Amino acid sequence: MRVSLTTSHNSHRLRALAIAAIGSSAFALASPSAAESGAAIVDFASEFDAEFDRGGGHGGDRRDITLLPGDVEQFAPAPDAVTVSSAAPLMALQGKALIPPGPPEPISTRLVVSQFVDLPVAGDANDTVRYSGRADAYIDIGGSNFGLDDSWQITLRPEFTWGETSNGAIGLIPNNTALFRPEGAGDFDLSASISKRWKSGTKLTIGKINVLDISGALPVVESDGHFGFQNLGLALPPTAVVPNTLTGVQLEIPTKKFIYRFWVFDPDSQYERTGFETAFESGVAFMAAAAYRARIGKLPGIYNVAIVGSTRDTFAVDILPRALTPPPQPIASFGNESGELALQLSAYQFFKMYPEAPGKGWGILARFQASRGDPTFLDYSGYFGISGNPRKRPQDRFGLAYFQYSLTDELVDDIAFRLPIEDEQGVEVFYTLGLNKNFGLTLNAQLIDSAVEFRDTGVLVGARLTAEF
Repeated sequence: MRVSLTTSHNSHRLRALAIAAIGSSAFALASPSAAESGAAIVDFASEFDAEFDRGGGHGGDRRDITLLPGDVEQFAPAPDAVTVSSAAPLMALQGKALIPPGPPEPISTRLVVSQFVDLPVAGDANDTVRYSGRADAYIDIGGSNFGLDDSWQITLRPEFTWGETSNGAIGLIPNNTALFRPEGAGDFDLSASISKRWKSGTKLTIGKINVLDISGALPVVESDGHFGFQNLGLALPPTAVVPNTLTGVQLEIPTKKFIYRFWVFDPDSQYERTGFETAFESGVAFMAAAAYRARIGKLPGIYNVAIVGSTRDTFAVDILPRALTPPPQPIASFGNESGELALQLSAYQFFKMYPEAPGKGWGILARFQASRGDPTFLDYSGYFGISGNPRKRPQDRFGLAYFQYSLTDELVDDIAFRLPIEDEQGVEVFYTLGLNKNFGLTLNAQLIDSAVEFRDTGVLVGARLTAEF
């Protein structure tokens, strides 16, 4: 639910988006042989499709906050009026005058640019300082530009990366989400989709979709490569079923207590493709999810369950690094099964919110997923931690979390002669200093016990400067 709150005491406007949830997944692994190139396999998931204030000083007087039914008084005391957008249902805003929404912007643009430096300080990786960057443009064009109304929208998502990271130098899971990509892929991609949203809030999207955008909307986590956690194991919780960029159809149906999501898509990664090259040649993938919008006391939370699968009859050849590719059949046992199925459970709950800083606070994050294995190359994964804003500097943001991931046993056995593999686990901690409404400086440290058995536990430190316009 999109809500604008205005008061007679000041002219600041608080923009709030209700929590939307999806349960899908992704996985990215960097080939050990491509440690210096940052090449990665990609597949990820996220549960929520909404915007949240990322806590780094971004947004200025405009704050994106999480609103549940009845939360108006909690987040913005005693507003004189509430404006409810036609883009979502009118939910539980009793006692406030409902003002008809203004027309949406016919064209909106946003640019986010991040520059990274990182340095391995322990483990087997070379202690070399590496520099890299990523730029993302977000362009939404309303239907009024094409003779329709603005319930229709075209979304364009160009992205560009450059430089060198330590992805693959310590762990298999890339430690820099912003720089993950299929092995051997280039630095530029463009996604394009069209969507229709009805007054009930139901939204239908068709086209090529960059799923990375949705991960930044996870409440509490709020990580998308530019903001929040940097390791892919936390920023893009994986199942190895959903590609990083997909072609398909997404349906979102919000209700008072639940948000339901249904996806049908091509299981092959569409990175640097138009979406027509593969044309479902590897099968059909799907996702069904239900997110419950809960409250503990007056504090909002989201609890999500999702089922993801596909009719794929072999493993994801296009996103599995060559170093992890098993021998051909019948020598190998992995890859001789058909059909994928994975279950995801996740919880994101605020434990403290600050009345003097609407939308700011801290909470816990937790997630677990498991698949039936072959032909999915990841059989289980999970994480838990805390993240949020310090009370004395709510424009800043912090996070601390543990993660663990496991490759499917059959795949581990098949490549043991070439590369001995075990579970990968690690801890990440970050702190973002909000310099002003456009710039944030993040310091990051990761301790990673690599899935590659002969590698020592590594420690990586880094810095990220992010600009948002």
